[in-house]
Amino acid sequence: MARVLGIDPGTKRCGVAITNTAQTMAFPRPAIARDSQTLTRLRELIENEEVGSVVIGRPIALSGNETASTKLADEFFSQVCEYVTVPVIQWDERLTTHEAQKSLSEAGLTSKESRDRVDSAAAVIMLQNYLDGLNAE
Repeated sequence: MARVLGIDPGTKRCGVAITNTAQTMAFPRPAIARDSQTLTRLRELIENEEVGSVVIGRPIALSGNETASTKLADEFFSQVCEYVTVPVIQWDERLTTHEAQKSLSEAGLTSKESRDRVDSAAAVIMLQNYLDGLNAE
């Protein structure tokens, strides 16, 4: 079975997670900088890791309303859809960054130490939620 790539899009970097081949567990990968090479790096990751689909986080407010971050994530989603050849979907990522920060803090990391890990940790949470939703059906 092909792997699933999870992306938590941010303004400075994208958190990245990938599943095992059984699509039961998500694992962090190093975050990818948001710059002119972001899409190229993602396409290389998709090819190198034999990814069959991509899940991109869509941040929405707790109220369910869209925010400025939602619009930026939607634009990124559109760009990725046009750039890669595998299916791409969006998934609700409410509170994933907060959960990731909490988990890293509980693991004993300081805010400074967790800064480089929080984006991919959030991607893991979002992707795992997606997988759990698939497996519940």
